[in-house]
Amino acid sequence: MTSFQRYLAEEVALDHVDGLITRREALRRLGLLGLGLPAAVALLSACGAAPEAAAGSPPPASPTSPKTPMPAGPSPLRTEAITFPGPEGVTLQGAWAAAADPRGAVLVIHENRGLTDHIRSVAGRLAASGYSSLALDLLSREGGTASFADPAQVTAKLGEIAPDRFVADMKAAVDELGGRAPASEIGVVGFCFGGGMTWLLLASGEPRLAAAAPFYGPLPEGADFGGSRAAVLAVYAERDDRVNASRPAAEAALKKAGLTYEIVTFPGVQHAFFNDTGQRYDAGAAAQAYDRLVDWYDRYLS
Repeated sequence: MTSFQRYLAEEVALDHVDGLITRREALRRLGLLGLGLPAAVALLSACGAAPEAAAGSPPPASPTSPKTPMPAGPSPLRTEAITFPGPEGVTLQGAWAAAADPRGAVLVIHENRGLTDHIRSVAGRLAASGYSSLALDLLSREGGTASFADPAQVTAKLGEIAPDRFVADMKAAVDELGGRAPASEIGVVGFCFGGGMTWLLLASGEPRLAAAAPFYGPLPEGADFGGSRAAVLAVYAERDDRVNASRPAAEAALKKAGLTYEIVTFPGVQHAFFNDTGQRYDAGAAAQAYDRLVDWYDRYLS
């Protein structure tokens, strides 16, 4: 398995360990990612899952509180679905949100569930904060995230794609941002899998990025940020041992490249704490993280 395939498989296993999906569903999703039953069972065990007795347990009950979680940041501006040229003549898809008085432009990279309403909302919120934003669909060549009826198939398909293709599509999205916001400095932000994509784009030596913010993203093996000029805000969650294991290597690579950077670890929260549609959402930490993100862009994109 590649490092990103392993990351996606571990995401599934930890969702089961945390009670977000049943064992049966975890095994199904791991099968879609290419793991045979013995390997899938071994991974669940290695991640701390209970033994076979939990196989038929129902998923956790939905919260009974009528309150809807309040997303971090301002009310989002409207996003519009767009298409634009990609490499090798392909057409890429995304969601575009234009700031009224732009101070910069941002590429938004989604989690392993693809381009969802949550990620569109992030683009809209950044636009409301003054940063025109493009949320790229990394499954554009497969018809887009919306073409998959099963969210688990979205994750599985992302696991099949070569990192070089992701880099090429992200660079094309940077091209599109440059055309739509020609006078703006460009930044990037990504969450979970998208955080890993943000690190990957930095490691590609993309020179047009002035700022980057990977949120609890896995560091690609052997990442080298030479050739990048981006100021990096790396966001981690204290209760995210799996991703945090690569934090020292990320800092070492940032130092070696001589980049301006800041590493922020939010106490007491879990992986994906920023996602207000997920069960690990922490409103307080998310609000602080959003403020830190916009402040970072104010310093390095404006």
